Amino acid sequence: MAAPGENMRVNADRLWDSLMDMAKIGPGVAGGNNRQTLTDADAEGRSLFKRWCEAAGMSVSADKMGTMFATRPGTDPDALPVYIGSHLDTQPTGGKYDGVLGVLSGLEVIRSMNDLGIRTKHPVVVTNWTNEEGARFAPAMLASGVFAGAIDLDHAYSRKDPDGKSFGEELARIGWVGEEEVGARKMHAYFEYHIEQGPILEAEEKQIGVVTHCQGLWWLEFTLTGREAHTGSTPMNLRVNAGLAMSRIIEMVQAVAMEAQPGAVGGVGQMFFTPNSRNVLPGKVVFTVDIRSPDQAKLDGMRARIETEAARICEALGVGCSVEAVGHFDPITFDPTLVASVRKAAEDLGYSHMNIISGAGHDACWAAKVAPATMIMCPCVGGLSHNEAEDISKDWASAGADVLLRAVMETAGIVE
Repeated sequence: MAAPGENMRVNADRLWDSLMDMAKIGPGVAGGNNRQTLTDADAEGRSLFKRWCEAAGMSVSADKMGTMFATRPGTDPDALPVYIGSHLDTQPTGGKYDGVLGVLSGLEVIRSMNDLGIRTKHPVVVTNWTNEEGARFAPAMLASGVFAGAIDLDHAYSRKDPDGKSFGEELARIGWVGEEEVGARKMHAYFEYHIEQGPILEAEEKQIGVVTHCQGLWWLEFTLTGREAHTGSTPMNLRVNAGLAMSRIIEMVQAVAMEAQPGAVGGVGQMFFTPNSRNVLPGKVVFTVDIRSPDQAKLDGMRARIETEAARICEALGVGCSVEAVGHFDPITFDPTLVASVRKAAEDLGYSHMNIISGAGHDACWAAKVAPATMIMCPCVGGLSHNEAEDISKDWASAGADVLLRAVMETAGIVE
């Protein structure tokens, strides 16, 4: 067996080949992926991941949310496992690395430990969380939210996609309803490796982001009710225009976020018009406001102001307004011991690194509610993500995986 410190790196070529092989499943139209959760493509990706895990000597199981757990045994049957997790599902126009890098780097950690003959006291479990993206079923991080006890299982099953299909029905359709109770597992520690999804690491020329915190988030789904009417023959002063109300709310969200600087963001990424006809004013508009901040008071203050101002805007236009919080988590401070382990691993390997706050939500945010947790990040070109043009280099990918390997082995306890 290799002693600690000798040749403790992953197989970069094997990791990269795995990423490229997974990217063949659910291809997008512009070089990325469309492997949305609980689709046939998701099922195919899950099956490939399962085969790879079993070939690496792991046992694979699933819970009632369809989350996959691939376990490499430890030498102490009573020791709690060290978990490595992320997700295989993508946005409708997603990249090849968001989420997938973390899952397949976890697999590569296991493969590399096998190659090096390394045994650990604690078992190591590689996890594929269901519906991290929230693109098809809101909210995001749905399965990890149920795992953490923040979301009810029945509520999760009842979530519907834009076509009216429920999460529970689609999970059963693709054959991934597991027998495990969600959240029954206990964790010794949780690691998640992810692309940054922002421009900071690349701009600072750092190979590793040591993630210390994660922004909190509110997703506020607005339903505005106006009156359908002909766009050409309805006088301007007689319109009840839900689309106009939405546009003014979007402008207001921008102003609220700008006035909350620094350390706050806000915007709208999804909207639905009914009837969505060129010459008919919308009778209903549904859209989601996404606001985030690492500061709890600032986050909640933004929400309160947006809801108050939206009601005022709609009242002035005679438009009905209702709002539902369809996604939320508080700002997260990651475990200092695990953060220090990541930082030390980067230093030992000679990789440039810096502390960073995650601007995006991740399954690690919910895992941190039930166990010590932290994250590792690598740069992505131009900070671009949730886009088919998302890109990273093989060197960036393997550097973060090397750090993950070191930190996981230290936390799981190498057995001499």
